[in-house]
Amino acid sequence: MAQAKLGVQLIVFGGRPGEDLAGVLRDVRAAGYAGIEAGNLFQIAPCQGCAMSALEETGLAVAGMHTGYGDMADPAKVDANIEYLQAVGGKYLICSGVKDNESLQGYIESGETFNTVGRRCREAGLAFAYHNHAWEFKEFGGQKGIHALIAATDPELVKLCIDVYWVHIGGEAPAEFIERYHDRAGYYHFKDGSPGKFIELGQGEVDLVAAKEAALKYDADWIVCEQDRSDLDPAESVKISYEYLKGIGL
Repeated sequence: MAQAKLGVQLIVFGGRPGEDLAGVLRDVRAAGYAGIEAGNLFQIAPCQGCAMSALEETGLAVAGMHTGYGDMADPAKVDANIEYLQAVGGKYLICSGVKDNESLQGYIESGETFNTVGRRCREAGLAFAYHNHAWEFKEFGGQKGIHALIAATDPELVKLCIDVYWVHIGGEAPAEFIERYHDRAGYYHFKDGSPGKFIELGQGEVDLVAAKEAALKYDADWIVCEQDRSDLDPAESVKISYEYLKGIGL
């Protein structure tokens, strides 16, 4: 089994990356992570040079850049985000959301957009990945949106950023979901909690150990801790989650 790299989504730090990106990255590095995921740091940080300096100082990799469907439907924004990833040495352009999540057709039409973006990413030496939440598991005439979306996309062009918490909340077992779509897998969000509550890894109800075993079986590239919010200081929160990940053999 391959050894996955460990990263953290900066969302848990709230608005601080826009004010003190260098300090946030130092906290992430001190916790032990190899990389970070966020939006376009050139837009989040006070300046492009500030972002580059903070990355260089800490030696953290940019695991991926996360954005929404609106960016995917705008070729100019796709190009800008690809240019950003190339500049910082990142690989994954990650999207949350579809054109319309209230109809099966919305998922199918979104799949066409994602194929186009995925092709553009591949041409640029990058990878496009779709990030799930729980609402994609809603059924339309017996078919779940997430499965319709995956069926409507080219496996060579559209990969998955599998969020194991949201798979669990959506009513499926994360390990089984990974097995089913192992040809799309490689990038993961590990998140824990219960319905309506996020908590540090290992303290919730998600079977993260089984998810880890499945992810490593299929050569996980990045496993990224994502906790939307915490009752703890973010630096403490990400440290606790990192120690959990190391404790289960990552």
